[in-house]
Amino acid sequence: MKPEYPKEFIELLESVVEKRPRTVINHILKHGYVTTEELKNIYGYNHPPRAVRDVRERGIPIITIMTAGSDGRKIAQYEFGSFTKEKFSKLSGRTVLSKKIKDALIKKYGSKDFIYGDQMNESELQIDHRIPFEVAGEPDTLDLDNFMLLSRSANRAKSWSCEHCQNCKAIKSKEICLSCYWAYPENYTHVAMKEIRRVDLIWQGEEVKTYEVIKNKSNKIHKEIQEVIKSILEKEVKKKKEKL
Repeated sequence: MKPEYPKEFIELLESVVEKRPRTVINHILKHGYVTTEELKNIYGYNHPPRAVRDVRERGIPIITIMTAGSDGRKIAQYEFGSFTKEKFSKLSGRTVLSKKIKDALIKKYGSKDFIYGDQMNESELQIDHRIPFEVAGEPDTLDLDNFMLLSRSANRAKSWSCEHCQNCKAIKSKEICLSCYWAYPENYTHVAMKEIRRVDLIWQGEEVKTYEVIKNKSNKIHKEIQEVIKSILEKEVKKKKEKL
């Protein structure tokens, strides 16, 4: 028998419009729960926990229960968790303020993706927690520093990396996240706890001609364009060092 949900909770659920979390929410509303098996077989989500995470990151409690799948193996079953009246009020306010947060971020940083740095239409940008909800929960304040603007592709890349990061899975240290590329790409010491440095380059407008020159060169010497770019940069750094 499906549970009855409070009016405030339903309003919070209805405020979620993005396709993936909306799919999870609709299924649970209709059936009372959804399993990893159903998310994969019915909706084609190869990484069901990621779809569930999308719901949790919007402040909606999801509990996990282990159950038997169609083949008898253990699988996860997801249901809505409990809410207090105070929690409803806080998150309803957070939902209402989301557009104001987005507008403030755009005013301060411009209408651009924080990870890739490319200029985008406002409608293509999504608000994301700098530190994953699984690690820090809902921020105590609506300070702009707690949020970032991401394109859908950047959000997917961040989600995938965070899901496979040991900090998100087990350690749950906010300090580790604060020095991660996915939280502060402008100032970081690691990428999901790995000794990696990365630069995501975008060529736009007239700059595309430069990209095509590099791409043609990489095709001629049968190398990936990333290798060619790194080689060019390494030569320039070497020249600078020799001059010094």
